[in-house]
Amino acid sequence: MIRYALKCDQGHAFESWFKSAEAFDALLAGGHVGCVICGSSQVKKALMAPAVRPARKADSAEPAATPGALTQPASPAEEALAEMRRKIEESSDYVGDDFAREARAMHNGEAPERAIHGEARLDEARALLEDGVPVMPLPFAPKRRTN
Repeated sequence: MIRYALKCDQGHAFESWFKSAEAFDALLAGGHVGCVICGSSQVKKALMAPAVRPARKADSAEPAATPGALTQPASPAEEALAEMRRKIEESSDYVGDDFAREARAMHNGEAPERAIHGEARLDEARALLEDGVPVMPLPFAPKRRTN
């Protein structure tokens, strides 16, 4: 796996992981790499610093930030997404990979209705929609699955 710092034509900076340099090039050429903030497919690699571990006995005044972690939202759009995420996570139950089963059980009256969020494969989500189960994708990955 390889992590690239990326930048879109709108100036948004973000990072993403790819299977290999060749996989990144193929996805980029196919228009499958998009800005996580605005969705632009005009993306290029940004200047990256090498990841160097500090010496074992190096004293650090403050802990190092997790690579790729967002600290402060850099734009109003990022602030809105961060607020949306906070509200969703506060007001719903995370059901993980059981999302499709839980959503279907609630729709069929087999489980009490409640707000949930989680993960579903594309075929599971499509089947839920075809059966009239109201679902929608979220514009962020669950915290439990982020790197």
